[in-house]
Amino acid sequence: MAEFKNPNQQGGGDNKSLLVMMLVLVTVFFGLQYFRSKNNPQTASPNVSQSTAAVGGTQAPAQTPAPPAVTNSAAAAPAASGVPAVQAPAEATTTVENELYRITFTNRGGQVSSWILKKYKDSDGKPLNLVHTQAAQQFGYPLSLYTYDAALTASLSKALYVPSASGALAAPASLTFNYSDGATTVRKTFSFDETYVLHADVEVTRNGAPVRALINWPGGFGDQDNASAYAGAQLDYAQNAKEQHLAAKKVSGGETLNGPFDWAGTSDTYFAAIFLPDSPDTATVAMLHNQLDVAKTIRRTGLGSGAPAKGAIEVPVLGAALGDTSGRTQTRVYVGPKAVNVLRGIHATGNTISLEPLLDFGFFGPIGKYLFLSLQFIHAHITSNWGWSIVLLTVLINLLILPLRVKTMQSGLKMQRIQPQMDAIKERYKKYKATDPKRNEMNVEIMKLQKDNGVNMFGGCIPTLIQMPLLFAFFSMLPKVVELRQAHWFWLPDLSSADPYHILPIVMIVSQFLVQFYTPSPGVDPQQQKMMAFMMPAVSGYMTWNYASGLALYWTIGNLISIGQQSVMNRTSLGREMREIAAKRARRKAGTPTTISGKR
Repeated sequence: MAEFKNPNQQGGGDNKSLLVMMLVLVTVFFGLQYFRSKNNPQTASPNVSQSTAAVGGTQAPAQTPAPPAVTNSAAAAPAASGVPAVQAPAEATTTVENELYRITFTNRGGQVSSWILKKYKDSDGKPLNLVHTQAAQQFGYPLSLYTYDAALTASLSKALYVPSASGALAAPASLTFNYSDGATTVRKTFSFDETYVLHADVEVTRNGAPVRALINWPGGFGDQDNASAYAGAQLDYAQNAKEQHLAAKKVSGGETLNGPFDWAGTSDTYFAAIFLPDSPDTATVAMLHNQLDVAKTIRRTGLGSGAPAKGAIEVPVLGAALGDTSGRTQTRVYVGPKAVNVLRGIHATGNTISLEPLLDFGFFGPIGKYLFLSLQFIHAHITSNWGWSIVLLTVLINLLILPLRVKTMQSGLKMQRIQPQMDAIKERYKKYKATDPKRNEMNVEIMKLQKDNGVNMFGGCIPTLIQMPLLFAFFSMLPKVVELRQAHWFWLPDLSSADPYHILPIVMIVSQFLVQFYTPSPGVDPQQQKMMAFMMPAVSGYMTWNYASGLALYWTIGNLISIGQQSVMNRTSLGREMREIAAKRARRKAGTPTTISGKR
């Protein structure tokens, strides 16, 4: 036998002793593995880590790799224990219904084939089916099972389960699916009430050992029929009352996020499928991200919308599956609209954290939230039309800022009165370069002159500073509230989508020009005024041309009100004095075009 030497031991050593030690260690190691497999079988699942890792630049739960695949022979071979097979002879369906939904289950996979929301319509005016049929055919149907063995996942989704009931059920009700091939045993129980929330209890074992089987929403929603709808897809979750919204590019398919989770799931712009685990601390979530070619099914708008696409159109389809480290998954499942009144009434297990943060209005979210609540109040108590609600809210906002408009005009008049003195100061210092310290003295003199005459150099900016956050809040809020989805107003079929005829953007461009035309701008160079008079309408037209028509409606009504208010103020003594001062200044500057603003 070859000689083994320990290089760290001078003079070699007892080779036979080393061999015996190695044999003993190997024997003990494999013996322990055999003993543990017989007496303490393990769940076929990933190990759970309580550490956290960054996901897409945000702090997220640790990502856990999938466990080793289970061999097909182990999944298919009958157990020695002789568990009887439980399989249905043929495919059948069961429908569960309440006032909000009609869910159709198939016993093939014990999963959902149709999920109709009765209060919502699709783009063709038919009851909305939240199941994305094309995605489901490729990636799986809602409430199917997701395991860390692709072969097992596929077999469980094709198996014929035995349902506890068939035909039609009226909620409150309970529906159980059972299946066994002698080795793998599955029990899925769903409980329903009068809300959008149902409860799921899933348990899978193989040869008596628990298998990590997650309850699954594989991806997509039935309202996703255009590019913007797919772009609104995201993965949502909340941990310790802090919510995260991950866009498609930040979702890595197949990775597992470890809890605790208050809630987790996926959503698009208007609808969501969210899991609220019974045991938040031991919950885990598998992120699902697939690409789908929708060249033949996507809805197109504009010229040439009926023409077939040239080549593939790949869109992201996001999904989520929730499980528990114990192997048995118990969770509530919310599937419904992202309506604030509904979401705020659904809370996580064991705390008061609601689903309301699912409705994310972005940077100006707090302002957008209260604007929508005001809009909702008007809709509920004054007018039942969302378009007229936007009009009334716009009128109220402009009435509230009317005193500021008057203050702005008074500040502008004061500015005009001292304009000759300001021009004289600038004339004395114009020989100095912009970098010359003398220029600082000029600024000091001008500021002292303004202070002595009660002029606020920022007075003319106050209305704009107030209106811009409101405008951006509307910009981020209007396309995201499901209440405005398919809300009609005159020729507008959907206030959350662009004006199909671009009438409002055109009217808004004209009205924006008139706002610039009628609003006095004392102290502003006439050439700059002309540039702004054309630039602002162009920018606002570009922003609203293909955006939510509700925004164009708000902006246009606000412009028309501003024009009316400014026209009245221009006829007051304050307005007449401002025009006279402006005319005198124009006459002094012979050959210089008069200002285009402040006219009647």
